Order: sequence, then C-alpha cells, then structure tokens
Amino acid sequence: MVGKTAGEKCRAVSPPKVVHRPHESHAPTGDQVSRYEIVDLFAGPGGLDVAANRLGIPVTGIEWDADACATRRAYEANLKKEDPHVLTVQGDVRLFGPEKFPTANVLTGGPPCQTFTVAGGGAGRRALDQVLAFIERMADGEDVRDAVALLDDERTGLVLEPLRWALAAIGRGEPYEAVILEQVPAVLPVWQAMATVLRANGYSVAEPEILHTEEYGVPQTRRRAVLVARLQTPGNPVEARLPEPTHQRYRKDDPPIPQPPAVFAPWVSMGEALGQHDFTVVSNYGTGGDPKARGRRTDKEPAFTVTGKISRNRVLTVRDGVEHDSRFGNEEAGLLQTFPRFYPWSGRAIAQQIGNAIPPLLGAHILTAALDLPPRADGKISLGYDGF
Repeated sequence: MVGKTAGEKCRAVSPPKVVHRPHESHAPTGDQVSRYEIVDLFAGPGGLDVAANRLGIPVTGIEWDADACATRRAYEANLKKEDPHVLTVQGDVRLFGPEKFPTANVLTGGPPCQTFTVAGGGAGRRALDQVLAFIERMADGEDVRDAVALLDDERTGLVLEPLRWALAAIGRGEPYEAVILEQVPAVLPVWQAMATVLRANGYSVAEPEILHTEEYGVPQTRRRAVLVARLQTPGNPVEARLPEPTHQRYRKDDPPIPQPPAVFAPWVSMGEALGQHDFTVVSNYGTGGDPKARGRRTDKEPAFTVTGKISRNRVLTVRDGVEHDSRFGNEEAGLLQTFPRFYPWSGRAIAQQIGNAIPPLLGAHILTAALDLPPRADGKISLGYDGF
C-alpha cells in the first residue's frame, strides 16, 4: 500500500534463512512440494499464505499495510512448529528485489490496480495505457522506475512490480521457476502484455483468463484475472496451466443440480459455508441506493462478491412471522472467503482486509495447478477445515 511517510518505510533487510519442514498429512508429499518456496508481493492478510501452508509450501509475504501485517503475524504465531514457515516483511515492494530473497523460486502477487479500474473512467483508461507502454519499455530492457515515479498517481506503477522482479531474477541468472499473478478482471490486459514478455524470456504461459471462484468451491461469486507462467528448460519442458473447474458456475435462477462425479459438483452455498439456513441476503453494492436495483440471494446460493463493504448487505430472516434484519460480521465474511473460522484478524479495517484478500481455496487450486502438485487421494483440493 502507499501513502505512508518516509519514516514509516521499512529498511530492506535479508530475510531469515529458510528451513524446509515436512507438513502434516493433508499436504502433498515428495519433491513436488519440498523444492518450492514462495515470495509473495502485496501479500495482504494471508490468503495465499493459508493456501501455501496447507499445501506444505513455505512462503514469505511482503506487505506495506500495518493492519494486514498484524493479521499475518497473528496467523504466524498460531502455526505449529512443524508447519512450513510463513514469514512477513513489512515494507514497500519497490524497495526490495529478488536478491533479498535468494531461496525463493516462485513469485506470486496481487498488486493493487485502483487507478485503472475506475468504472467507465477516462482516467482509468489512460492509466492502463501508461502501464502497457511501460511494459513494452521493460521488455526492451529499460529500467522505467524513474519514469514511473513521475506519474501523477504513484499507485499506477505498482502493477509493474511483479514484472520488474521477474526480469531482475532473469538478469541475475536465477529466474523464478513459476510466476503466478491474480487481480480483478480489469487487470487482464496487463497480464496479457506481461505474458508476452515472459514467453520471450523462456516461460510457458497459460493464456491469462478470468476465473469464477464458485467454480472452485468458494461460496461466493467473485471473478479474478489470473496469470500462470512456468520456466522451461532443456531438461524440463513443463507447460503452464490454469486450474480446471471443480464446481458448477452460478447462474441466477439455476438450481445447484448435482452432476456425475466426473463432471462438476454443485456450487457451495452460503448456508453450507456458514452452517446457517433460511435467510436471504439483500445486496446494496453498486446500486446507488436504489431499492429496485438491489440483488437478492438465499442461503441456498453463493454469496455476492465479498468486499470491504459487506456490512451494507442486509441479512433477512423470518421468525414467528416477523422479519428480522441483521448483517454479516467479520467471521462470516472470512468464512465466505474460505479463511478458517477462527482466523486471527487483527488491527483496523478488518472488513477491508477480508475483502481485499484472495480466497485461500482459490489460491490452493491455482498453486496446485501451477506447480503440478499431486491432488489428494480422492482427487479433491481441500484446506482441511470448515468443510473446504
């Protein structure tokens, strides 16, 4: 995140030495896991960390926001000593580079992109054009950091950081084995441009796509643009791939019809995820307050996209013929994002932390496909708690 004073910036220091540890039985085993270590840019409160931990992969996350770091550190403190490590470096990713994390061989990130996701705004389109132009210059070997620093809004350049890290690692002769990026759908043109650059530098890149989270067992409808790249070498002609859907896509008014095991499972509903039933959610998001524009979903459907403003949604129940109006709290929001029920949310702006995070279950699907990790014996991907 940006907007802190210079005095609040963390000094770039080398991370602690990594000790790889075996993980408990629900994690994949063997060389597929033990040889991977992740450095996660713009790591947030730990969505990808939960996924990596459950898969047995150590991860170091770089995050600016003090509140998100407080949550991450509370999560770290609760881990068992035999778990793979989850480390936090609080600071600006622009002050770091791959040389500070020499044991990491997988780069992940979900950089903020507010400046070019302005709905229908000409300013957003101009910011996107600037980013695409910088990617072309970076592909030609130019260091664009000084030029990026002159932009009217410094956040515009943050989305370039994963590419800077990837190219810097290539320049050091130690390219990442995998690059995995995710963000809101508006970032898809950026991922497509970066895919071209990575392919020119020896990577197989799955064509970036927009994934629907409910198709991966997440009990909400959320769309994320995802890029997966794998380094190809003469002895390792691996092909990058995105995860295959495991559940039905949600379509309004379509019932969750069970499919044959070889096809798709029904989507996961709010009621199933929360262990609560017989309620209706009325969404006020994006309606401008117009009651006629408000969406409604029952407990038998996935949630609307979980955002930092989830408390604006009304949760209606009827008891003894009387309608009661309540709101989802942080615990419910976290569960709908597939975080553990008692995840140690800390600091301020917790609802925003939750809404900004990648759902851990989606992260587990992406990591499993991107790194060719073996599935469980039953062929499923699970985080091992709360039914997910």
